[in-house]
Amino acid sequence: MAGYRDLLVWQSAMQIAEDAYHLAEHFPQQEVFDLTSQSRRAAVSVSSNIAEGHGRNSPKEFNHFLGIALGSLTELETQLLLSERLKYIEEAQLANVLKAKDETAKCLKVYKSHLSQLTTNDQQLTKNDHQLTTSN
Repeated sequence: MAGYRDLLVWQSAMQIAEDAYHLAEHFPQQEVFDLTSQSRRAAVSVSSNIAEGHGRNSPKEFNHFLGIALGSLTELETQLLLSERLKYIEEAQLANVLKAKDETAKCLKVYKSHLSQLTTNDQQLTKNDHQLTTSN
């Protein structure tokens, strides 16, 4: 079976986390323990939950962790929208991250749907199940 680092959805989530970290570098100092920290934690949570779910090697558990990753992705979106409203980031910067976020969310939803079908049929993950989201 392919490793989680081979999953395109994980790779995309890692890029979003990197982008979110770079955006947060420009937040005001007074936000270090609030919006900066919260945004970074949400961003890291997406790829972390994909990796953790994959490591469980159970379609049902993986599906659960992908749901958590989706929630973190939505949390990050909300924090970035607020950051733009507060003029911490520019609209163009936000648009780039939101586009990547939308593509990642779509991929997570497709993968979750696929895993739900495996769970219904009580099957285990195979190498072919990763073709939807792998770079190989």
